[in-house]
Amino acid sequence: MTDTTYSRVAVSDEAAALLRTLTAQHGPLMFHQSGGCCDGSSPMCFPIGMFLTGPGDVKLGDIDAGIDDPIEVYMSASQFEYWKYTHLTIDVVPGRGAGFSVEGPTGMRFLIRSRMLTADELVAFGLA
Repeated sequence: MTDTTYSRVAVSDEAAALLRTLTAQHGPLMFHQSGGCCDGSSPMCFPIGMFLTGPGDVKLGDIDAGIDDPIEVYMSASQFEYWKYTHLTIDVVPGRGAGFSVEGPTGMRFLIRSRMLTADELVAFGLA
């Protein structure tokens, strides 16, 4: 029997490289998957403590960007209801970043690539 660990979130190599640079500049970081109108559905990256999560937020998981500590990823509970069958990968592309997200001045912007959870993931997350 295989002991497989499943995660709802991942990070691309390119996004992980940018996160290492941003962590060196800003200290430990976290993400909150935005569902608001201003930045659409951009994943917003903040220094820890600059965005406060609460009981209305769901921790999707941690991403490993090749730094000392994993980066936590959150989403509002109401938005999670729409996304709970989806795996999210944080990626980065050239462009203007979200106004409050730390990558804004870099000329790059984080974005989400998504796919439906596999049958094994659905079972692991209690959604089958």
